[in-house]
Amino acid sequence: MIGDRWGVTEAEVARTYGCDAFEPAPTLQAWRGVTVSADAPTVWARMRMVRLAPYSYDLVDNLGRRSPRGLRELPEPEVGDPFTRALGRDQGRVVAVEPGRELTARIMGAHMSYAVVAEGDTCRLLLKVVARTGRVVTPALALGDLVMARKQLLTLKALAEGDAAR
Repeated sequence: MIGDRWGVTEAEVARTYGCDAFEPAPTLQAWRGVTVSADAPTVWARMRMVRLAPYSYDLVDNLGRRSPRGLRELPEPEVGDPFTRALGRDQGRVVAVEPGRELTARIMGAHMSYAVVAEGDTCRLLLKVVARTGRVVTPALALGDLVMARKQLLTLKALAEGDAAR
């Protein structure tokens, strides 16, 4: 399907993600990924910041309020915590966590897993989204997610690389 993959390898598509356990028969599966020139703990610290704001297109997601750029010390996410904050309120819920490795959440009828995978001096920040949608909605949702998720991952990459350089 158009828009279902961006920046991922076949091996990353084939791996198991936490979201797979929550939606065993999805009509939408989408994978996104970026290589980050930072170690896994640095990337995990940035990825956890998604709980404060979307880190995508702030004008669309966050009523124009910029997602925080300074790294904040946050406790590890726990099941039941809000997933993110957008449009002035909490959005979604954390449904599974492997601290330092993977965060899975449910938001707007979809489940998504963010995985941080170490690769030597760099790491991969991966995202998989699964949902059950109608046949007409699925391609449009995949393309819309591609635009927003790509921006989010590239923003988190840039921030983590800035942290690593300091």
